[in-house]
Amino acid sequence: MEVIVQFVKMPTSETMETFVVERLEKLAKKYDWIINANVSYKLENDPTGKGKICDIKLSIPGPTLFATSNEKTWEGATDETIRDLERQLKKRKATMKTHS
Repeated sequence: MEVIVQFVKMPTSETMETFVVERLEKLAKKYDWIINANVSYKLENDPTGKGKICDIKLSIPGPTLFATSNEKTWEGATDETIRDLERQLKKRKATMKTHS
């Protein structure tokens, strides 16, 4: 699985890049049909104290999966986004089993 990480209007962070790649590799071990992942981090001014946004788009056979989250920390946003994607992958896997 190929992982592409982008930092939108903010400095790049090797730490965050390593963090998200490790998390996505764990996901790829469970779901070996993931082709690639596009990750983008954005920083927005948010009066609630959040504003750290993580978007992840997964290329898999069939329609692309997408999840995003807005949290107080980059790690929290990344974990929440990956949890959301895992729920979508479980649903997709269930529908794939019924068709085969």
